[in-house]
Amino acid sequence: MSTSSVNEICIVEPTSEHTHTIILLHGRGSNGAEFQSEFFESQASDGRFLTDIFPSVKWYFPSSSIRHPDADEEPSQWFDIVSVQHPHEEQATQIQGLKQTIAIILNRIREEAALIGGMDKIILGGISQGCAAAILTLACGGFQIGGFIGISSWLPFREEIARACGGSGGHRVQNIRKILSLDRCADIGMSQETNPNAAFLTPVLLEHAEDDEVVFLEHGRNLCGGLIKWGMNVEWKCYEDGGHWVNEPQGIDDMAEFLQRITNLAA
Repeated sequence: MSTSSVNEICIVEPTSEHTHTIILLHGRGSNGAEFQSEFFESQASDGRFLTDIFPSVKWYFPSSSIRHPDADEEPSQWFDIVSVQHPHEEQATQIQGLKQTIAIILNRIREEAALIGGMDKIILGGISQGCAAAILTLACGGFQIGGFIGISSWLPFREEIARACGGSGGHRVQNIRKILSLDRCADIGMSQETNPNAAFLTPVLLEHAEDDEVVFLEHGRNLCGGLIKWGMNVEWKCYEDGGHWVNEPQGIDDMAEFLQRITNLAA
């Protein structure tokens, strides 16, 4: 397994012909290299790691460049937030960081899709705050990708989005962008020709443990419900244990089964 760090991105290269790229965002206070190292310690029930199960996948683990005001307490984050236990407090402070993160990740998706031959070869996701940023990136981007994987997370601006997004798919995207002050397509590098409905066709896997004491299960259920209201096909997996992490081995098994289904790769 070849690992390198390029522009704050930890990259795990495929060991066979490259077919897909998975981009996963770390949680608050972590970084790409740390997330990658811990993520690939988790094994499926047959003892294999995801890199063994999917040797043709390239894995991207970007690092956030946004520093917390108290850097000694929280080294990095995708957007400013008071507390992940109470993610909907003082949401106005979250907007600037979300705008920056969305623009960066959308650019990464476009670059990788151009290299590999299509958006359908890209899977996006993350854990905790990384997942929260990633799901809004997908919604604001307005294009369908191969899949989305979320672990132990929540939906930012949940109530605001619920109030504003009762119309068609196109209206939902426009309203989400307005909430984040991304009214102009140029703000995130999108062309006017983009079909905004496409993002909601992306299949989603969400995993959450009942004993998660960092991001409470209620937030994960609300994320699932919010995406279903957007018309998305969501697979929800809840586990008795696992804490603020992936349940082992069942969570890895479920992830492998989801990836196999959406990519048609042999697991």
